[in-house]
Amino acid sequence: MYYGELKKCDIANGEGVRVSLFVSGCRNRCKDCFQPETWDFCFGKPFTEDTEREIFAELDKSYIAGLSLLGGDPFEPENQRALLPMLRRIREKYPQKTVWCYTGYRLEELMSAGSHPRCEATEEMLSCIDILIDGRFIAEEKDISLQFRGSRNQRIIDMDRSRQAGKIVLWDKLRK
Repeated sequence: MYYGELKKCDIANGEGVRVSLFVSGCRNRCKDCFQPETWDFCFGKPFTEDTEREIFAELDKSYIAGLSLLGGDPFEPENQRALLPMLRRIREKYPQKTVWCYTGYRLEELMSAGSHPRCEATEEMLSCIDILIDGRFIAEEKDISLQFRGSRNQRIIDMDRSRQAGKIVLWDKLRK
């Protein structure tokens, strides 16, 4: 897997101060995507053990609320397979930190047998995520007043509450 950027002090892509990893590779190719260079699966630098150590060193800091995964698309099957081992280690070492993940795929697509993004890593990867922002960016629904998303069709899903309820529950920061 390759990645385009690692932000160590990000406040735009999730609640609190976060470490944000922008993975490379996306087949959605949304019109007016804010970083089309990340569509290429070989854009940027290879994700290595050193990259992961860098992420963990940042997560060790008490003021870091967690990790945000963006892209490209973390839910491209190739990216899921590469990210899942790191997510397991993050969940084990930092149970108090949150994992936010942005994907152009809808949760229903990720859960659907036979769909493109679904692979052997999908269910476990979803189990490692606290907040999932799903849905393709749609230029005609762009709204710069939205928090943590770019277009009105995108949902901010509270994965913990969704798992408990057995249905999709949208995130409400007032309802913690």
